[in-house]
Amino acid sequence: MRGSAEHAAAWIYEGIWAALVRWFRVPEEPPALSAPPGESAESFRPAPGFLAYLKLLFWIALAAVDALLALVWLGITIAVPWLGALLFLPAVALIVAPDIVAYIAIHLRYDTTWYVMTSRSLRIRRGIWVIHEVTITFENVQNVSVSQGPVQRHFGISDVVVETAGAGAAQGQKGTPLISNRGVIEGVSDAARIRDLILARLRRSRTAGLGDERERPLDALAPGWTGEHLRVLREIRDEAAALRR
Repeated sequence: MRGSAEHAAAWIYEGIWAALVRWFRVPEEPPALSAPPGESAESFRPAPGFLAYLKLLFWIALAAVDALLALVWLGITIAVPWLGALLFLPAVALIVAPDIVAYIAIHLRYDTTWYVMTSRSLRIRRGIWVIHEVTITFENVQNVSVSQGPVQRHFGISDVVVETAGAGAAQGQKGTPLISNRGVIEGVSDAARIRDLILARLRRSRTAGLGDERERPLDALAPGWTGEHLRVLREIRDEAAALRR
């Protein structure tokens, strides 16, 4: 039953997806992100394992509901056989219909997720009814980490969490935790590479100004500057970054 339900859902999805793309004008291409001259933006999507991961989580959650519906129908059938026979088709519909709806919803989420990255920034786009786009400039990034649960490990995927300035454990006036400013690159198979790439670009963006005197003459920064001037400015920069955390 499960296999036939998914086959039917796949057939329905193709038609619904085409209609939704047309009605809601969902962009089929990745979001645009300006890149420096001579550089092209890198666009990518979650790995196929992410789709399988989402499906598995849904089937686990739905199994309890399906089992409960089946037990209710079985109890009715034992108590009142004619009523159980009458409710057989509605019971099957209640079990199969959510599978189809979830299949469509999961594929929509997967198909509308895009990540675009340049040497300066990252853009994340999700959604079909309401399209959400988050743009993160690497200069504002405070921390980059990789998150992987046991089920994700089974499917060979991880999440890359990018936290920006203002994120942390700060609290509001009434003790309510503030929402962290962050972007999540979900379900990628090369999370370590993406993390290291972002960290390298983060270091490059931060050394492009202060602390670059070994690569550029001081007079190129400002006439009359000395190493002491740069040292003081770097201390101010570091203290400001610490306050933002």
